Amino acid sequence: LFNRKSLFCCKQKCSLIIFFIVVNEFCERFSYYGMRAVLVLYFRYFLQFDDDLATSIYHTFVALCYLTPILGAIIADSWLGKFKTIIYLSIVYAIGQVVMAVSAVNDITDSDRNGTPDSLTFHITMSMLGLLLIALGTGGIKPCVAAFGGDQFQDHQAKQRGTFFSVFYLCINGGSLLSTIITPLLRAQECGIHSQQKCYPLAFGVPAALMVVSLVVFIAGSGMYHKTKPQGNIMLAVCKCIGFAISNRFKHRSSVHPKRTHWMDWAEERYDKLLIAQIKMVLKVLFLYIPLPMFWTLFDQKGSRWTLQATTMDGNFTVNPIFILTLVPIMDKIVYPLIKKCGLNFTPLRRMTVGMFLAAMAFVAAAVVQIQIDKTLPSFPSASQSQLKLLNMGSNTLMVKLSNNYSIELQAAQVGRLEVQFVNGLAGTVNVSAGAHSFGSIGSSQASNYSFLSNGKATFTITNGVNTCEYSREFGFGSSYTLLIPSNFMWGPTCWEFILAVEDIKPNSFHMGWQIPQYFLITCGEVVFSVTGLEFSYSQAPSNMKAVLQAGWLFTVAVGNFIVLIVAEIAQIEEQWAEFFLFASLLVAVCIIFSIMAHFYTYTDPTAIEAQFRDKSDNESHQERLEMEKKHSIDHHDENDEQKQTKM
Repeated sequence: LFNRKSLFCCKQKCSLIIFFIVVNEFCERFSYYGMRAVLVLYFRYFLQFDDDLATSIYHTFVALCYLTPILGAIIADSWLGKFKTIIYLSIVYAIGQVVMAVSAVNDITDSDRNGTPDSLTFHITMSMLGLLLIALGTGGIKPCVAAFGGDQFQDHQAKQRGTFFSVFYLCINGGSLLSTIITPLLRAQECGIHSQQKCYPLAFGVPAALMVVSLVVFIAGSGMYHKTKPQGNIMLAVCKCIGFAISNRFKHRSSVHPKRTHWMDWAEERYDKLLIAQIKMVLKVLFLYIPLPMFWTLFDQKGSRWTLQATTMDGNFTVNPIFILTLVPIMDKIVYPLIKKCGLNFTPLRRMTVGMFLAAMAFVAAAVVQIQIDKTLPSFPSASQSQLKLLNMGSNTLMVKLSNNYSIELQAAQVGRLEVQFVNGLAGTVNVSAGAHSFGSIGSSQASNYSFLSNGKATFTITNGVNTCEYSREFGFGSSYTLLIPSNFMWGPTCWEFILAVEDIKPNSFHMGWQIPQYFLITCGEVVFSVTGLEFSYSQAPSNMKAVLQAGWLFTVAVGNFIVLIVAEIAQIEEQWAEFFLFASLLVAVCIIFSIMAHFYTYTDPTAIEAQFRDKSDNESHQERLEMEKKHSIDHHDENDEQKQTKM
């Protein structure tokens, strides 16, 4: 009875531990992916970066998020331990999210209350600080949370540990799915103190709140956790061993010294042969990692170039997280078993090759879509050209003639959002507002600035202080309009009939549904490449160096994001469709190289290799022990002979 009660309490404790950790992970993933879902739009439309700068900063941020896990692993294993590392870096993470939310409040610097920040420098500085703290926090805890969860279970609790990891990764995908749906909806809301704008503070504020909840929930379970002490970082030991092998080989580069089978064998003078054998297995896998960053170069552009592409299209929906949740079980339960039944040897490396090819095809699809989008976009003047817009606010027809040497520059409205301006053709001043948004006072024969509004139906209130007129109109996303109050305007119940609408830029007409094929292909590539790659890395890694390969895998993601910056800067391609084709071509070339490398790769069994070295080490230790005992017996026999001779 006592044993059953103890077992029941143990199950209760495990369930609570799983609850605290997976809720923590769900909230953290919601926070990260929710913030990232609108990040490039925040750069583009709030901070007013151009497409290239917004893309560059976005990928720099993502790269940092995948570089800092190495730092987090070193801190956890060598200094603070996993629990304290998660706590401290989660605090940094939460502060970063709060800073991002504050940076998006335009009213902080909007002293003239016109809806536009007066000092973008403040908002840019705050947002960059927030992103730096977030990158340190999310990357630092990334290698710790899953490993900390695994530490809570003993060796005989393999089933409970398996349940934990299943629920853990389900929460990762669930948090990603919900956040990428909810956060864009929060951004679409209108909010503000002095003027109504796209609600970036809410879009960043909810992820910040979820990160605080994540931290509180994790701390709440503190008394139940099993907290292992830092055991020393295996990554540092690996780096020291490799460094010694290289330096020792350099010292003995003379032909006098005999060659060794592998360059790592030059570390045998100082390091254990088992450690050297394990490092050889790791290096063998890391060599295969060399081409992998190009996959992430394409994959992570879903959140930058593809998001910007969507802003020039009509519609609003999210499909990528849904594809992930549905394709993973389909691949595992249907596709892979069918391939196996067909007698095909679909090895992990072959799967990864197919995944890379699918990602390349996704960018070919994106390029085709971009070509169709470009046909619907307006033609803007180049840097050496000018744009002229003429409005006749009189009642008579006017003819305008420009001399060849006369030019005028007019800033065009931007594609990808709804912009409206008013022109007042009356003799007096009028005030125009749309809900909580004000266009301000517009003098006679003057125009207001372009204002950003939500697509759909908008109602404008026009007043001269005495009379009021309401004008309603449907607007399509991506369009730009100039609304003209003509000189013959008459106040009254039908005043809206006098207002003229000039369509400067047509609404987006190419629907977002055409992006579904590229998202489907990239998600198939992700499932086949990423999931298989993690499985392959785990199976080929020595028992004590799985974290090293995990760090190497995350490092390929960081390098891939840096490649986006390098290629974009060097290529300087003006046409977006051509850039998509370039990335697709590069990945196809890398895919061919990787397939050749995979063909010559020999799969290993790390457990068997480690067992051989341990058995050899045990045999050597046994032989040394026998020799010591034999030597001790001989010495003891000699002592007895000496004692007998002394007595005689």
